[in-house]
Amino acid sequence: MQENFSLKPFNTFGVEAKAKYFVEVNTVEELIETLKRSNSKTLPLLFLGGGSNILFTKDFDGLAIQLNLKGISEEFLNENQVLVTAKAGENWHEFVMFCLNKNYGGLENLSLIPGNVGTSPMQNIGAYGTEIKDHFVSCKVLNLQTLEVETFDLAKCRFGYRDSIFKQEGKNQYVILEVSFKLTTQNHTIKTEYGAIQSELENLDITNPTIQDVSKAVINIRQSKLPDPKKIGNAGSFFKNPTIPLAQFEDLKLKFENIQGYPNGNFVKVPTGWLIEQCGWKGKQIGNVASHQLQSLVIINATGNASGKEIFDFSALIIDSVKEKFGIELEREVNIL
Repeated sequence: MQENFSLKPFNTFGVEAKAKYFVEVNTVEELIETLKRSNSKTLPLLFLGGGSNILFTKDFDGLAIQLNLKGISEEFLNENQVLVTAKAGENWHEFVMFCLNKNYGGLENLSLIPGNVGTSPMQNIGAYGTEIKDHFVSCKVLNLQTLEVETFDLAKCRFGYRDSIFKQEGKNQYVILEVSFKLTTQNHTIKTEYGAIQSELENLDITNPTIQDVSKAVINIRQSKLPDPKKIGNAGSFFKNPTIPLAQFEDLKLKFENIQGYPNGNFVKVPTGWLIEQCGWKGKQIGNVASHQLQSLVIINATGNASGKEIFDFSALIIDSVKEKFGIELEREVNIL
């Protein structure tokens, strides 16, 4: 265990913050032993994965635990389905590539999403028409009160849009140890109707795409418009896409005829990027922080020297301007500490 430990390498924004205590664990047994020895009932805990969905606005006055649990296993269920289980510390994109190399279908639309497998159920990560709940079977978690391992199935996780029990009443009550997905080994369902996947496949001159082709298209799209966290500090999409009542959307359409929206019953999901762009934030920089010039809902550490507070304050200005112009209050997708 180390004291006064820099967390800068452990967050993709690359902001400086220190943890009072820090330890890396490689097994569940090490994790349980650490929690027993550290008086975890009173000491604040922070579990670190890939650091791609967190913003430190201050030092952490507790114990930060880097979960380095590794391993992937497979269990064939029938001729067309396989259960693939990955430990929490596995890199998400590398896990997706592992599945694609085995020709396991289902996660290809989630290629190149930053972070680790263990954090994927927390906010039900999704992209291009796929969310992990679509293929999720169960996850093993450690109950931080009892220090016993429990299994959560799909229903118990209560997945919603970028939401789960782990962000609601289960927050700070459990730590995810491994996640199991049911994937296809043949007869794959190909999803190309979302975003620019179809046009990118046409650019690649692909007319009968495989799951590997879909993954390549998704990677190309993401790389073309999203900054690489290894080069420019960011946490991907900073805000959720808001869902508003249909009546409110219709009123807005009278005033902003080009407003975009995706109907879902009596509600409409409005793309945050469009709202932010209409408020003039795309590519705008204040001090060390900016909205990315190609994707406005991505906030970047433009100079590499931004503090977490600067980034948080920048996001607050965006929220205020969207609220003023459209009457819609944006919600941060990134966890703020």
